Order: sequence, then C-alpha cells, then structure tokens
Amino acid sequence: MVPLSHYLIVSAALFAIGVAGVLVRRNAIIIFLSIEIMLNAVNLTFVAFSRFLDSLSGQIIVFFVMTVAAAEAAVGLAIIVSIYRNRESVDVDRVNLLKG
Repeated sequence: MVPLSHYLIVSAALFAIGVAGVLVRRNAIIIFLSIEIMLNAVNLTFVAFSRFLDSLSGQIIVFFVMTVAAAEAAVGLAIIVSIYRNRESVDVDRVNLLKG
C-alpha cells in the first residue's frame, strides 16, 4: 500500500507545475492546460484523503470537480477560439477585448 504522503507529494508537484505554467507562459492554451493540471492535482488530493479516511465523500467531490472542469473546458476553448478568430493570436499580452 502506498502511503498518503506519496500521493500528497505528487499532487503538490503537479500543482506547482500548473502554477508555474500559469505564471510563466503567455499562451492562452498553455495557461488553460496549466489550470487543468492544477484541478487534477486537487482531484488527486481528494481521492488520496478519501481512501486514507475510508470515506467516499472525497470521490464524490471529484466527480463534481470533473463536471465543472468539463464545462469550463468547453467554455474556455470556445472563448480561446473566438479570441483567435478576432485577434489571430492567443497571446494573453495582446488580448485587450475587455478594454473600452
């Protein structure tokens, strides 16, 4: 049996990679994927604690998070495609659609 600390270390590493991707990269698609990596890291933590505590509540929360992530992926990709069609770039520094 793998100890809980191993799961938490992997989850923290995934979350750190996601944060680094959001902070360092300027491509909207890479930022979007980095946010998905962070959501998966949180899901791994929920499942690890759920298994450690012998409770299904963490796994149920993961299903809700995955549902929200799927909806976020559909809306987020639609927004990125729309920005690309208007600006012909997905560089977040060049996007100023919300400025009046």
